[in-house]
Amino acid sequence: MNQPILCIGELLIDFFSNEVNTTLVKTQTFTKKAGGAPANVCVAIAKLGGEAFFCGKVGDDPFGEFLSDTLVRENVHTDLLVKDPFHSTTLAFVSLQKDGQRDFVFNRGADAYLTTEDVPNKFFKEMNIVHFGSATALLPGQLQETYKNILVDSKENNSYISFDPNFRSDLWSGQEKQFIQLANEFISNCDFLKVSDEELYLLTNEQEIAKAVTVLHQFGAKSIAVTLGKEGTYFSYNGKSTTIPSIPVQAIDTTGAGDAFVGAVLYQLGKVNNPHNLTFDEWHTIISFANKVGAKVCEKVGAVEALPTLDELEKF
Repeated sequence: MNQPILCIGELLIDFFSNEVNTTLVKTQTFTKKAGGAPANVCVAIAKLGGEAFFCGKVGDDPFGEFLSDTLVRENVHTDLLVKDPFHSTTLAFVSLQKDGQRDFVFNRGADAYLTTEDVPNKFFKEMNIVHFGSATALLPGQLQETYKNILVDSKENNSYISFDPNFRSDLWSGQEKQFIQLANEFISNCDFLKVSDEELYLLTNEQEIAKAVTVLHQFGAKSIAVTLGKEGTYFSYNGKSTTIPSIPVQAIDTTGAGDAFVGAVLYQLGKVNNPHNLTFDEWHTIISFANKVGAKVCEKVGAVEALPTLDELEKF
């Protein structure tokens, strides 16, 4: 059984620097890759064998066609992918450092203009799990309002709600309080919350992980995963918490690792009858598997190409 999973937000082009350990200022050539946090999650689900639907907007241009073709090739359903004739596809430029960290700049386009009218309401009645994990959706624009409306519709449909705030400091410099306020609307309504340790401390103004996670539970999040890179994942649910170790790898590119983690979690949730009623031990198994998927992605460049299949994981 694979329950349908809907992921909403940006689908974009990542232009990766071809020059290792350099900045965007100095980079001369780039390689084109498909990207966007919710799209990465969607592909991760599909490559593992799940039933993934993507909802978002790209330009009606060659880049948008490339992205649509990429999703179709990866067996992601594109019924809710809209092509905008008036706005170009969103682009991001990425340079990689020796430790796998990245420096990137957005050139925002069509993803900002997804409207409620673009998304037929009938689809929400078919979606048992809905993931909100866009790096751009909380920014000002039509997508922000659409995002909120889809959250309301999903709650009314009793869908299982997943949220990843995907905070990007260069997008929210000087506006962190606004980001926190907007993110809290989704945290208070989510069944599964994934945050990085940076996001955890930003959202709670706490510097100790257990206290910070308690604050997010008080906001309304039911299950919380705090990804800690090579240290693993701190997980909290139903009054219990633990740190679940990751798998050691030689990191080349961390782009998409968090999205792969979320996709692996949602893929597993889509295989159970009622994800609302999991035990802590069942969650432990889910997070352990997701840690493995997230680690595997760090061994290659490019989020979509690096996402593993089940067969590849068995050899890992």
